[in-house]
Amino acid sequence: TSTPACCGVLPFCRTRKMDLLSSKWLVNLLVCCLFVGVGCNSVEKKIYVNLNYTVPCVRLLNATHQIGCQSHLSGNVGVLHVLESEENLDWVLHSGLTPPYLVILESSLFTRSIMMKLKNGSSRVAGVAVVTPNANPSQGTSPHTSCPNENTGVYTENYDPTMARCNVTVWNPLGTGLSYEEFDFPIFAMKEDNDTQVIRQCYMDHNRAGNGSTPQYPLCAMQLYSHMSAVTDTATCMRRNNINFSLSPEMVCDPLSDFNVWASTRPLNNTAKGHKEGESVVLAAARLDSRSFFFDIAPGAESGVSGFVALLAAAHALRNATQEAPPPRNILYAFFHGETFDYIGSSRMVYDMEKNNFAVDLDNIHSVLEVGQVGLHAESRLWLHSDPVSRKNSSVNEEVKKLILRLQSAASGLNVSVEEPGFSQPLPPSSFQRFLRARPIPGVVIEDHRSAFTNSFYESMYDNAEYLNISYPPDLTPDEQLEYVTDTAKVSPTLAVATVVARTLYIQAGGAESRLGSINADPQMVTRILYGFLVRSNNSWFQQLIPSDLRTGPRTSTWYLLANLTGSTVNVMSDTCFNNCVFVLLPQMYSYLWVQGAAPPNSTERVGFCMRSAARLSKALSPAFDLHEYTSKDYSTWTESRWKTIKGRIFLVASHELEMLTLGVGVGVLLTSLMLTYIMSSKADILFSSGREPANATY
Repeated sequence: TSTPACCGVLPFCRTRKMDLLSSKWLVNLLVCCLFVGVGCNSVEKKIYVNLNYTVPCVRLLNATHQIGCQSHLSGNVGVLHVLESEENLDWVLHSGLTPPYLVILESSLFTRSIMMKLKNGSSRVAGVAVVTPNANPSQGTSPHTSCPNENTGVYTENYDPTMARCNVTVWNPLGTGLSYEEFDFPIFAMKEDNDTQVIRQCYMDHNRAGNGSTPQYPLCAMQLYSHMSAVTDTATCMRRNNINFSLSPEMVCDPLSDFNVWASTRPLNNTAKGHKEGESVVLAAARLDSRSFFFDIAPGAESGVSGFVALLAAAHALRNATQEAPPPRNILYAFFHGETFDYIGSSRMVYDMEKNNFAVDLDNIHSVLEVGQVGLHAESRLWLHSDPVSRKNSSVNEEVKKLILRLQSAASGLNVSVEEPGFSQPLPPSSFQRFLRARPIPGVVIEDHRSAFTNSFYESMYDNAEYLNISYPPDLTPDEQLEYVTDTAKVSPTLAVATVVARTLYIQAGGAESRLGSINADPQMVTRILYGFLVRSNNSWFQQLIPSDLRTGPRTSTWYLLANLTGSTVNVMSDTCFNNCVFVLLPQMYSYLWVQGAAPPNSTERVGFCMRSAARLSKALSPAFDLHEYTSKDYSTWTESRWKTIKGRIFLVASHELEMLTLGVGVGVLLTSLMLTYIMSSKADILFSSGREPANATY
């Protein structure tokens, strides 16, 4: 007689059997969870249609308030309603029986009047989706204010109160100020493509009421996610950033910041900051940035690109002349970032110059020539704007007069005329104003408008290549478009402006007038740069100049372009070029950038080279954040809220009664399941017991 070893102790034997049973249940549970997960994913795809191209309006904050848009944490859901006219708003705001509504707007209805009505009735509005057209509207519109940067320019109560706040000239008469409003619901832009066709079809099939009847469930709905973390103002969000209750604190906002790009015709020792004895500099400036109502849709063709492309082309036109016959004065090219938001870039450079934290200081600045909006829509005429207050100083006035005469002389023989406005008015919004806040400096701002802007789409998503009449024959490939120079391009406004600026800078720096005839902007170069910034940034030319691991934004593209247009190649390897290893013991006179280069014929391997130039980056962060003065009235205080999810989707929504019934059934099933689980658990020893043989059984 023997007892099996595994059953010699009955409790142990039962435990092993129960462990095996539990393991089987665990495996089955995991398999079920896997299938449920796959099933849920499949069900979600059947319920929701995700929108591919959605660009939100985001939240920005400054010293006093917040602007922009946001959704609830879980997104905003509303029944779709395609607004056909402003009179149709009554359905959304009052008479519709299935609020809240998510309103689909054609771009022609995206006006301040309609948006403010929706804002005031926001309890019935879940959000707005604006369908952006493939062509620009015929009527001009600007969501910016009518007086850009009115609080941070030079004209204040202390400088000349009569010219403050656009008292003399309203620069942007089409400005509605919509970009500076606060909306407590999300607003998205959508391209006119397949997504919008699906949305319209869903609306027509389910939501369109006929003959005054109420549409029947299920209804087509949309959900928009754009929850913003920051609230109230910059001081509040920066204080919340500094609250560290965890090892990985969550930031709620970031200061608007980037980098300025600058270079000089003669290299400046960037190691020794501050005043350079005997150095006289002519500052040539342009702004890099632009904005619109929607995040990341800011082409800025006339407001920004026309100016900095003209300055880039001018720098290229000056390269040979300044190397072969260097003028006595240095020319400093400066491309400022963040100028739309209270002159972030220019105010930072002035601050650094005052604190001896830049390669030169304000005492080294001889004069300023700024290139503003030069799209030249109305007529081929450039207007030279100067500051009437600083010109009361006789020495400043004399230098300004000389600069104006040189500009007019440089334009002779070209297809543009250069004139003064002919009456006293303040400077238009310009970076030069921040230099004048520090001290009186002679300077001129070149614009294509005499008084109010001729730009009908200032800081709008429609300020694009189409608005500058940049177009190509339909049968050209991207590479052919890049090289395509029309007869119009050879006499284009940007080309003429670049030539005028280049010649003027050379004479202003003390160069010989006899060389002016050889200083001309290259139409091929102007065409390429405009194509890269306004049509296709990922083109073969930009790929040759800009490393593939860098994002080709305005700052990076301008930096590498400026280096290539003004610099020269040096024979060093890529690692040395990247690290500047050879040059660390010398004063930092140059910067070194590795350029990918082109691939030889019948090869895919690019032949890179090292570019030596005086092109550099400097911080474009408002001094208010270094000084921790988040309520400053002297510097920009703009911050941008952080967010986690930006997306939109449509689906069919059931009636409230059916949703409640479904919820009730679900709760009932849950309670029943819990009860059955409890009963089965309490009776498990009976339900799952297995028979066993008597202990005294013999074999």
